[in-house]
Amino acid sequence: MSTHFRAEQLFDGQQWLFNVDFCVEAGRIVSLGACSSKRQPQQLFGKVVPGFIDIQVNGGGGVLFNSTPSQEGIRAIAKAHARFGTTAMLPTLITDDISAMTAASEAMALAIAAGTPGILGIHFEGPHLSVPKKGVHPAPHIRRIADAELHQFCRQDLGLRLVTLAPENVSADVIRQLVNAGVKVCLGHSNADYDTAMAAITAGADGFTHLFNAMSALGSREPGMVGAALDSDAWCGLIMDGHHVHAASARIAIRAKSPGKVLLVTDAMPPVGDEENNSFELFGQEVIRDGDRLNASTGELAGCVLDMASAVRNSVNMLGLSLEEALRMASLYPAQYLDIAEDHGHLQVGARADFVVLDESLTVAKTFIGGELVSDNV
Repeated sequence: MSTHFRAEQLFDGQQWLFNVDFCVEAGRIVSLGACSSKRQPQQLFGKVVPGFIDIQVNGGGGVLFNSTPSQEGIRAIAKAHARFGTTAMLPTLITDDISAMTAASEAMALAIAAGTPGILGIHFEGPHLSVPKKGVHPAPHIRRIADAELHQFCRQDLGLRLVTLAPENVSADVIRQLVNAGVKVCLGHSNADYDTAMAAITAGADGFTHLFNAMSALGSREPGMVGAALDSDAWCGLIMDGHHVHAASARIAIRAKSPGKVLLVTDAMPPVGDEENNSFELFGQEVIRDGDRLNASTGELAGCVLDMASAVRNSVNMLGLSLEEALRMASLYPAQYLDIAEDHGHLQVGARADFVVLDESLTVAKTFIGGELVSDNV
C-alpha cells in the first residue's frame, strides 16, 4: 500500500519543487509530481529535504557507543539523532581494546540483520592512530594493527565499514588489503607528512576524518596531512560547530576541493539529544558540556554536541553557503562517499523515502525513514 504526501516545498537534491505530491511504497519514492493514491495526502508544511547522513557518530541520547556496544545502544543513538534529521548513520567506536571492538561488531551485526532504521554500518575511529595527534583517544589502547583488528574490520556482516587510521602506523599494503575487503579507509589523528598521506591515498584510502583537527598542519615547505587532503581528490569530513574549525579555514577548504568532496559530520557525543545530563565519562575522565562545546577535564575538545541540522544551519550562517549546498553536504555528498547515492541522499523516483521537514528557521519538525514517521518535534 502506498502513502500519499504533499509537500509545500521539496528539495530533491538538485532543485526545489513547490506544492508537489509524491507517493511512497515499500519505503521508496515511487512517484514524484503526482500520486495515483485515492487517499487524502499527508500535508507537509515547510521544507521537505533529503534525510541527513552522518558518518561519524560516537553517541547520542545519553549513550556512548564505546560504553554501550549493544543493539539497544545503537537504537538509542539513532533515535536521538533522528530528532535532528539524521536518517542514516555510522555509529562510531573510538579507540578501545579488542574486546570492545568485538562487542561493537557483534551488536552491529545484529542491528544490520534486524534492519534497524537509520543504521548503515560501523565506523572504527582507531585504534591505529598517532599518539601525538590522539586528542582524547586513550593512549594505552593506541597500537599497531594485528590480525585481531583486521578480522573485525573485514567482517562482511557489519553493513558499511569505515576505518580511520594514521598512515604512518599502518602500511600501504595493509590499507590496500582493507580496501580490497570493501572497507572505506579515512586518514586521521595522524602526524604523517604529505608523502606518507599521499602514498596511503594511492593505496586506496579515500577520505580524511574531521579535516584540520588532529592532523599535521599545512606549512610552506611541508604540506602535511591538511595539504594532502586539499591537494588530493579524497573526501573530507568537516565539523561545523564553530569550535573545531574557523569559518575562514572551512571556506578555504571548500574552495580548494572539487565540488562534492567536503561533507558535514557531527563527531557527536552522548549529550546530543539528552537534555538531562551535561557530563559523561570517557575512559575514566569527565567530559563536560559548556553550552555548545565539550571539553575533557584535561582541556581538549572531546567530540561535539553538534547535530546535523545545526551543522547545516552553521554552514549557511557561518560560511555563507547556499542552503542547497549545505543540504547536499549533509546528504548527497556523504551518500556519494559511501557509494550509496543510487538511492540515498536525494528525493527522486526510486530513492529511499528518507526525508526531513524543516521549518522556516531550518529546525527539524519531522523526520521520516522509509516513509515512516520516526520523530515529530511539532
